[in-house]
Amino acid sequence: MRSEDALANIDVAVLAGGLGTRIRGVLGDTPKVLAPIAGRAFLGHLLDYLSTYGSRRVVLCLGHLADRVTAWLARGDSAGTIDVVCQIEPRPLGTAGALGYVRKELRSSTILVVNGDTFLDADLRAFIASHRLSGAEASVLCVTVEDASRFVRVEIGPDSRIRSFPAKAAGAGTINAGVYLFSAAFLDRFIAAGAVSLERDVLEKLPPGTLNAHVAKARFLDIGTPESLATAASVIAGRET
Repeated sequence: MRSEDALANIDVAVLAGGLGTRIRGVLGDTPKVLAPIAGRAFLGHLLDYLSTYGSRRVVLCLGHLADRVTAWLARGDSAGTIDVVCQIEPRPLGTAGALGYVRKELRSSTILVVNGDTFLDADLRAFIASHRLSGAEASVLCVTVEDASRFVRVEIGPDSRIRSFPAKAAGAGTINAGVYLFSAAFLDRFIAAGAVSLERDVLEKLPPGTLNAHVAKARFLDIGTPESLATAASVIAGRET
């Protein structure tokens, strides 16, 4: 499998409907996914990244300030090779609920799910290969960071399966980077169960050893706080050098 073909047959769902309350003082009426970073909207960088792996179809799960995102897309600022489908939830549905709302637009047997306010320059071809070799119905892309206090930590066994999600704590740690590969059957089960939060209602309630973990050596960017947003340009620029 060539890198440029990795996502050719995998639909991508981008969770981009959050309220962005922690950075509203910085962004105002600009949705997080359109935060200006290194001279371009964050979504543009994300779509470029997906495009390098051959992504052909991306479904945006929108909510708060969705009209700003659709207007940005209408201007033609996104990667032209990708079919971008916008779905606007009628009310906040949570991360799992949002996937249920857009389920009809996800046509592939495996789906890549990406948080719309995080970015990492991980090798998606390696992630897909790990998922397929594991035989698991769901895989989590993980990364090690110097300060894991704001993120969901993961405890991974020697078999590369997630054993638990320990409590948040200061210091270095391996975290859930907010990128997932799900089989369609796995997706359908938690949607049918009425899950709201993908993290709390789905992933953290699974029996230990269910989830495959792929730990990537990659730069990780979360734009959820003013402090992290301020460092975003250097991370994006570092990826492009």
